[in-house]
Formats: sequence, structure tokens, C-alpha cells
Amino acid sequence: MDLLKMGQIRAFPARHILVRQGDPTGSVWLLLDALVKVTAQTENGRQALLALRVSGDLIGEMAVLDGAPRSATVVTCGRVTVSQIRGLVFLEFLRRRPAAALALTHMTSERLRWSNQRRLDFASYDASRCLARVLLALVERHGLPISTGTDLGIPLTQAEIGGLIGAKENTVHKALRELAALGLVTSPGRRRLIIHDLRRLAAYADLPLWRPFDAPEEFH
Repeated sequence: MDLLKMGQIRAFPARHILVRQGDPTGSVWLLLDALVKVTAQTENGRQALLALRVSGDLIGEMAVLDGAPRSATVVTCGRVTVSQIRGLVFLEFLRRRPAAALALTHMTSERLRWSNQRRLDFASYDASRCLARVLLALVERHGLPISTGTDLGIPLTQAEIGGLIGAKENTVHKALRELAALGLVTSPGRRRLIIHDLRRLAAYADLPLWRPFDAPEEFH
């Protein structure tokens, strides 16, 4: 991968801030072996979990492209290995490689679709169905098959889940109880969720046409 050769390979521990909201533009980060959380703080001081990024994802590119301050904070969930690419180097790479620029556009489009779908969910469904739809979207990319179903594959607190569905922590707690009462999910640990029947959860979420998971594409 040409882009990988242009960066500096670095390793960071858990809870390390790669990007801080409001900071000036700097580097782009290619996640090589990583799980990170993307959060943002609103004017009233509330912090929301916007997204999760994993190995193969690119972060920090938006500020490099438009020159604006960072719009979110990115924190590592565990020890990570990343490639740090200077902003000017990244921009020059895109100028020389139209195919890479097109791939970046495709990635940006997918992220916008995710955000748009979440807004539609918030407007159309109650909290428990919003939660079910978000869990299915997360499982599609991060899920791990286990003997009793599918592990969500990422450690999330109820407050963080609330950030993804636009709900307060007590609302998430109630929605999880509803799904558990239906036998759809269980939470064997504070930051762990297991989905026991994906098809039933999809039907509950008003997504009756379930399809096998697609493997995520890496940025090349």
C-alpha cells in the first residue's frame, strides 16, 4: 500500500488521544491494528460517541482536506498500531493518485450514509428499536460469532451506546431490558453485549430482509 509507506509507524497505549476536538489541522492516521472511539462535546458540555473506527480505517482526513479545526476527539480503546501521515503528504498523495481520491470519496459517502440512517432512525422509531438497528449495524462490521450467538465485538458502556442513538443512559438501560426480556440480547459484563438471534432482532428492528455480513473494505 503506497499510503502506508508515506507514514511513520507508531504504537500507543489505551486511552491515548490521537486527535483532540478543536485542535488545528495536523496529521492523518491510518489504523493498522486498532479500535478507537470518535467523540465530540456539545456546547452544553455533553459528550457523544459519534463512531467507532477499526483497523483499515482512516481518521483525521476531514480537517486536512478543509483546513478547519478538528471536529471530534479520537481516543484509543486499547493498545494500537497506526501510521501517522503528515497532512501535506496526504494531500499530495491524493493529487497524484486519482484512484485513492475516489476511494476516499467512497469512504466518506459510506460514513455520511451511516449518519443519515441514524437520523432517520431517531425520527421514526422508539429507543428500543433505534438500539436494535444500531446494534445490527455495529455487529455487521465488528461482530464475533460465539456459541450462544454473536458478540457485539466492541466494549461499549450504556452511556456510549446512548451517544450513538441520541438517548440518555437510563433510556438505554430500559431499552436493553426490553430486548433482554424478548430473549434477543444479554449483557454478561459491564461493557459487553451478546445478540442471540440476529434474524429476530432484525425483524424487531423493522429490518425483515436480513443478509449475510459483508467483509469491510480497507482503504487502499
